[in-house]
Amino acid sequence: MASLLSRTVPRALRTSVFTARTTSILQSRQKHDLHNPPQGNAPVPDRGPPSPPKEESTSLKDNYAAASYLGTTKRLPEFNLNDKVVLVTGAARGLGLVQAEALLEAGATVYALDRLPEPSPDFWRVQKRAAEELGTTLHYRQIDVRNVPQLNEVVQSISQVHGKLDGLIAAAGIQQETAALDYKQEDANMMFEVNVTGVMMTAQACAREMIKHGNGGSIAFIASMSGTVANRGLICSAYNASKAALIQLARNLAAEWGSHGIRVNTISPGYIVTAMVEALFEQYPERRRDWPTQNMLGKLSKPEEYRGAGVFLISDASSFMTGADLRIDGGHAAW
Repeated sequence: MASLLSRTVPRALRTSVFTARTTSILQSRQKHDLHNPPQGNAPVPDRGPPSPPKEESTSLKDNYAAASYLGTTKRLPEFNLNDKVVLVTGAARGLGLVQAEALLEAGATVYALDRLPEPSPDFWRVQKRAAEELGTTLHYRQIDVRNVPQLNEVVQSISQVHGKLDGLIAAAGIQQETAALDYKQEDANMMFEVNVTGVMMTAQACAREMIKHGNGGSIAFIASMSGTVANRGLICSAYNASKAALIQLARNLAAEWGSHGIRVNTISPGYIVTAMVEALFEQYPERRRDWPTQNMLGKLSKPEEYRGAGVFLISDASSFMTGADLRIDGGHAAW
């Protein structure tokens, strides 16, 4: 059609027709834009991003004024733990306390359960921060997970106070480095009683309350990469066996309790530098040198690097995840 027009219509007339059509199209677009304004602002060279609309600015300002912590409905709501009640065993110090603080930041009410008569000094810092900065509460209950009657009583009382129980992170555990040929029966029994039976009884007590209230829940065990591999140069057969047991225990509990809406998973950390490990390095300085070389990142982890994993497993962000092991070991077991 264009070639036919160029052969039969003079140039001046073709230009006039083109100009008229262009003007008509531009006028039509202007009318459309007038009634259908574009959403957002186009980028402007040499300037920063456009400011959000007034409505959005107001809502963000109100949100910041209402809460300065992470557990809000405005930020990744599936990670929001507002109004959730979560128990963390072994939370008087170390990894358990770090997990508790992360849950508090996500908005949860947290109960720390530990056998120590008094929690570590850092616990009081976290408790104060929960009340003054995060708008929630951190409580402490002294309990040895081997004392099952008392354990059941504590869990039931917490459930009754709040009318529900939403989550558990079982971080209580002990370690002993002894050659298998020298292991004593009482030491092995202690290891399995705390690391396996104690975890199972804690999960059982929590699951009963979750089923009673009919709201489901999420349970996470702190296992270890040592439940998957035998650690080179680390002589702790009973400990590794106990962590492997937790991974298998979680799968079976997930199968039994899934119909009640209860999810059960494990977190398997790699080597974590804690105060106890620092003391161990004084006794075995070669481990400080060798351990980082045994994973793909060439470093050791800190307790804070597992904060997100606990919140993820307790929250709805992992709502379709159960019977699984979340191994976070810097690639140690992937070689």
